[in-house]
Amino acid sequence: MSAPVLVINSGSSSIKYQLVDGDTPEASTSGLIERIGQSESILTHRHAGEEHERREHLADHAAGLEAVVAAFEEHGTPLGGTGLIAVAHRVVHGGERFVQPVVVDDEVERAVEDLSDLAPLHNPANLEGIRVARKLFPRLPQVAVFDTAFHATIPERAHLYAVPTAWREEHGVRRYGFHGTSHAYVSRKAAELLGRSPKAVNVIVAHLGNGASVTAVERGRSIDTSMGLTPLEGLVMGTRSGDIDPAIVFHMHRRTGASFDDLDAALNKESGMLALAGAIDMRAVERAARGGDRAAQTALEIYCYRIRKYIGSYIAALGGADAIAFTAGIGENSAEVRAGALGSLVALGVHLDEAANAAGGPVISTPDSPITVMVIPTNEEGEIARQTANLLRS
Repeated sequence: MSAPVLVINSGSSSIKYQLVDGDTPEASTSGLIERIGQSESILTHRHAGEEHERREHLADHAAGLEAVVAAFEEHGTPLGGTGLIAVAHRVVHGGERFVQPVVVDDEVERAVEDLSDLAPLHNPANLEGIRVARKLFPRLPQVAVFDTAFHATIPERAHLYAVPTAWREEHGVRRYGFHGTSHAYVSRKAAELLGRSPKAVNVIVAHLGNGASVTAVERGRSIDTSMGLTPLEGLVMGTRSGDIDPAIVFHMHRRTGASFDDLDAALNKESGMLALAGAIDMRAVERAARGGDRAAQTALEIYCYRIRKYIGSYIAALGGADAIAFTAGIGENSAEVRAGALGSLVALGVHLDEAANAAGGPVISTPDSPITVMVIPTNEEGEIARQTANLLRS
């Protein structure tokens, strides 16, 4: 590895990690710690094609990262011998301040903490990983890479909400967008598949996982995206509602007496495909739909319709698209969702090749399709490592 970066994605009770070359960007080692703080934590460490599992009580993220260091020493090359150039951290919300990766210092830490009210489920956990890593690796640069940063180029016509001025100016209410590292990586790979520069093509990226978003990328720059102030807006997702009339919140508060925290939790954790079909796993939903389950069939139709509506609107916003790229767990693996999302877009220049779609691509449109449709595996950790390496060299 010429530019080894340890990429950390810290959750409330988990740590995902990869050792990635910022130049290629290939991962040599990866792992996951689950159930931090519970009686038995699980560390799964993958290196050289082998998987090693360790079960023990890890009281907090500090103990978790120490276990990660130990796993590197036991299996493969110790981190101290890899030539590590930095530890990079995924941070979900950068607000309006962080529009590029940044080397973490005390001031950056405080700023990430101040942004926690915009991403209360994510930023505090991301920050915990940063604080622990700064103590564990005091001589290495710690770099924060923000999910929202790629969308900093969205123009006012797309990011401003028509709400009172004080909300916007004093409380940061605007469209921020998320999954930025994935949209950046996939849009660039789509341009490569077309044999053109990212600055010469318009790409629509559909990142479809448990969380899902669609982004319009005009000549390498995000100009609109389906998620908003938070990751709740936009597509129907695993447990998130996506777009709804905001007055529903007040209606349910008046009718049921539910607190706004309870309603927030319901829209983020109890809605989406879970509410419509009773399942989060798209494979289970598709099996149920094929078996005649009416709720699953309707849920799948709604899911695909919402994607199709966003793709169609973004073709218009871009003034035409060169490519549509599907990525993430559902986007990469569900031929049924891809076909459903593109079904009525023939008039807009999308001609799906059914056999190629069933085979998984990478190109799933017909040779004469005005818009090339692709399936591109995302690599968020690789993109984070690439941006980190570029930052440290600049």
